[in-house]
Formats: sequence, structure tokens, C-alpha cells
Amino acid sequence: MRSDFATARQLLEKAQQHLQGRDATSRQLNEAIELLVEAVLTAEHTAPKGEVVMFPQRRSGAR
Repeated sequence: MRSDFATARQLLEKAQQHLQGRDATSRQLNEAIELLVEAVLTAEHTAPKGEVVMFPQRRSGAR
């Protein structure tokens, strides 16, 4: 099973929206989630997109 980085990032961002308090705990949690969001973004954009399959090429002059 492959990781769904885009969905994980969306859920983390949604969690941040719920932590709008001005207390120290809310601020710390937001900072921690921001680090996770950055890590997920990095993973999302560095993960292999798929395998490239090379198709046979026609020889020149052949039909």
C-alpha cells in the first residue's frame, strides 16, 4: 500500500485550523504540525511517480 501524502497533508492542515488558541500548548502543537506538513510536502514531491516503461522503437526504414 502506498502512502497518500496529499491526504495526510490536508488532514494536518485541517488539524492546524482547529488549534487556534493563543495558549502555549496550541502554539507548540501548531509548530509541530507545521514541521510535519513540511516533511510530508518533501516526501510528496520526492517520492517516485512511477516506473517508466520503454516501448520498442521502430527501426528506420521499416514499416
